[in-house]
Amino acid sequence: MNSHITHPEGELLLRTSPMPSDTNMNGDIFGGWIMSQMDIAGYMMAVEVTGGRTVTVAVDAMKFIKPVKVGDVVCCYGKVVKKGTTSVTIKLEVWLKPILREPVFQGGDVYFLVTEASYTYVAIDGEGHKRQWSR
Repeated sequence: MNSHITHPEGELLLRTSPMPSDTNMNGDIFGGWIMSQMDIAGYMMAVEVTGGRTVTVAVDAMKFIKPVKVGDVVCCYGKVVKKGTTSVTIKLEVWLKPILREPVFQGGDVYFLVTEASYTYVAIDGEGHKRQWSR
């Protein structure tokens, strides 16, 4: 985890807010919900890059460094870090903006890095078989 990052890297791919049904009994958002949002965001970028269907085949290690609460604005940023002949790897970062909580700092927008990971997608054809795509 790159805890020294001070601002998002890449393109804003997804912006959403979790609901009460996405929480555990302590009111924190499930890590699986965050991972799902990252996968959705990365998938959209992978489809654009490969020009067609893709599937997720790998996610590297992930560490959660800030809790997410209901009402936070969750922003997922991504950038392509590797292109193969059938696959693409996208570095994804999740940042949150705590708009319904007490601000930690006064003035300006405050965003916190929640987690980051690289997701690898493989391009597939209509029958679910690996396909090559032109870079």
